[in-house]
Amino acid sequence: MSRSGLRPFIVPVFLPHQGCPHRCIFCDQHRITGHDEHPLRGAEVGRILEQALGSRAPAGAEVAFYGGTFTRLPIERMEELLSAVQPFRGKGAVTRIRVSTRPDALDPARLETLRRFGVTTVELGAQSMDPEVLRLAGRGHGPEATRGAVAALRGMGFKVGIQLMPGLPGDTAGTFQSTVQAVIELHPDMVRLYPAVVIEGTVMAEWYKAGRYRPLSVEEAAVQCAEACRRLEGSGIPVIRIGLLPSPDLRESGRILAGPWHPSFGSIVRATVYRESLRHQLLQVPSGRTVQLMAPQKDIPLLRGHRNQGLAWFEAMTGSRVAAVLPDNSLPPGRIRVVEA
Repeated sequence: MSRSGLRPFIVPVFLPHQGCPHRCIFCDQHRITGHDEHPLRGAEVGRILEQALGSRAPAGAEVAFYGGTFTRLPIERMEELLSAVQPFRGKGAVTRIRVSTRPDALDPARLETLRRFGVTTVELGAQSMDPEVLRLAGRGHGPEATRGAVAALRGMGFKVGIQLMPGLPGDTAGTFQSTVQAVIELHPDMVRLYPAVVIEGTVMAEWYKAGRYRPLSVEEAAVQCAEACRRLEGSGIPVIRIGLLPSPDLRESGRILAGPWHPSFGSIVRATVYRESLRHQLLQVPSGRTVQLMAPQKDIPLLRGHRNQGLAWFEAMTGSRVAAVLPDNSLPPGRIRVVEA
């Protein structure tokens, strides 16, 4: 959080595929980020930051290097890119730096470079903790690489994020929840959930066209991610992103061939989590009545759900019809009151 109490201002810097030793079967970062693969230079990073922060009062922004494998870049390139951030750190405009990398791309020299230039958070593209899922995805490492990377990062004082991708080839609801358990045992500072989607031009797209791979539906992915959120956040691990945030290029017709892509996927998952938390409260709801639902104002979007799917769920579960949903801020979060209309 920034000093104002609002969410921190994040300046994204994209490095699609740069530093990656190979392309995994699901990946087309050019389509995902909308940025080409020309080598990013320090001067360009400086221009990005000047444009984003030049007119802002120092407010403790975060610079986030997304895409690629930051710590597989030559150390000279890492130093060049991170050096461009230092003038903004010096005047207080930037107080945090985040990079993304692979679990098997952290050696002592690169870790020391990150620490020396003020990197605060390292996110690991683990994707799964199942050896067979990782093998099929062409990741080139096993789950032990993630465990070792988390230990190394914690030992040097970094915050650690883990990115997971349910629905990869070979994954099941059961293996994904085993992955979630393995991540809970590592207790990272944050997790992102990116259900696998089929993007044209990837190996996974060829497997899909050949009938070798069936992606999750939106509904299946939402159920799996909702259970993951419940378990992770119940263990004190925040889930900071759910679902792919694609570029306009990825939104073009035909780019996403199949899979659980939905512009409101995160909201669908959060509403699913919320509904499951209400189950025990529904035991007291009389059947066959017309009712009004009362909930804290902030909970109402979760109660309604995407396109009022939450209200349809309530009616199916209770046999009562919902006439209205009204705010009642005297209720604690996660509680509802049901009154006859």
